[in-house]
Amino acid sequence: MKDIITLLRASLLAYHKAALAVVTKTWGSAPRQVGSMMLVRADGTFEGSVSGGCVEGTVIAEAQSLLASGGHKDLSFAVSNDDAFAVGLACGGEINVSIFALTDRDISACEASLKALQNRETGSLILSKSPVKARYGAATAPVLEVNDQAVTLSVAPSLRLDIIGAVHIAQALTPMASVCGFDVTVIDPREAFTDNRTFRGATVVNNWPDEHFKVTPPDALTAVVTLTHDPKLDDAALVPALNAEAFYIGCLGSKKTHAARLERLAALGISEQARARISGPVGLDIGAKTPAEIAASILAEIIAVYRSKGADIRAV
Repeated sequence: MKDIITLLRASLLAYHKAALAVVTKTWGSAPRQVGSMMLVRADGTFEGSVSGGCVEGTVIAEAQSLLASGGHKDLSFAVSNDDAFAVGLACGGEINVSIFALTDRDISACEASLKALQNRETGSLILSKSPVKARYGAATAPVLEVNDQAVTLSVAPSLRLDIIGAVHIAQALTPMASVCGFDVTVIDPREAFTDNRTFRGATVVNNWPDEHFKVTPPDALTAVVTLTHDPKLDDAALVPALNAEAFYIGCLGSKKTHAARLERLAALGISEQARARISGPVGLDIGAKTPAEIAASILAEIIAVYRSKGADIRAV
């Protein structure tokens, strides 16, 4: 969501108008989930996606028409199995899309939404249908609410991944997680490790984990992974993470290493219930050997845990 709203704000500043298309309903094999968005500019360039095939071509054409006339339009695409491939579906399904022609008067709603996302707050972007206007509301909402007056989108921060240790596995994990929509931070006070390695898609912080977490504590949308094998660093992250709301905490190391870790944490006063939150050894058991394979197993487990917890920790 953050990327589309950022681009929408930039388009409204530069061109004073832009169209925003939102998937409001799906059935069957629709390739984009409810709440997916596409930004369409007057010159036909676009960002994001609401489907594929000729569905998106129709949405772009309708959006350009709305930019000339203003207003709002609801589109519905019901597709049989025989016609599905041509419109971008794997098989039959239904997609409903609402399009809004926005103007520079809607910049304030974009800016309020972006400020909330930056502060990891939740709220709502409300797209009224008549007259067409966007506004930001501080009240939270489900991913999407649709009625005759408005389409309301949940504004919620991205999933966050904090990686402790600027090691080779982190180099493989950071781009994978970034592509999957995580805001990724690599935390390691050892500048010799961070200065000589690249972590694509991540912010690198040269600080001790406990000091970093005092400023940016893990929240309910945060996964924490320790990769250093160094108790001084790993435990400095685990104590504050276990005392916070992180939805996932995983630690690299063998079963023997993990048993010793649990003993240290018990001596530090961490309860048995809290210690049980740690996934160790970290990652799904897929027989991973290389840094990239281990990174894939870690990310897969994080996603599995997130999806299993459902709407209670939902990000958009």
